[in-house]
Amino acid sequence: MPMHSYSRCWIHMASQDRGPHSGREPVFSKQAAAKVSEFLTDYAAGKGIYMVINYVNPEHVHTLIDLPTGLTIEDAFKLLKGPSSDWINQNRVVETKFRWGRGYGAFSVSQSSVDRVASYIANQEEHHRKKTFIGEYAQLMKAHGLNWSEEDFD
Repeated sequence: MPMHSYSRCWIHMASQDRGPHSGREPVFSKQAAAKVSEFLTDYAAGKGIYMVINYVNPEHVHTLIDLPTGLTIEDAFKLLKGPSSDWINQNRVVETKFRWGRGYGAFSVSQSSVDRVASYIANQEEHHRKKTFIGEYAQLMKAHGLNWSEEDFD
């Protein structure tokens, strides 16, 4: 009898661009963000990663994925960040050379919280009228019991 592996491992991922001021200045216009969002969704699907939602902000991105059994969190980030950087540059989506920052945040999400986290990601524009990405990131780190300082921000 064949053995099958099953999992449900929801991960809320956040990453910033590596712009001239380490993600503190906008890089993506709304039009560029929409193109990157579509690329991320399509690319993830092509690699067998179910992405519930992503939201590309002017200087960072949030995604909610179901991590496949054969990938680590690091693998998933590499699969999404490297090819998307290449695609952004090849298609001149932004005016300057683009690359994602080195680090990332990855936060586990329970099955019962998937809809709430997806809604949080969908409402990023409204959310960031009140809070910067650094403020948001600090809040996420604190909520997940992680020690973090703005000096660590890449």
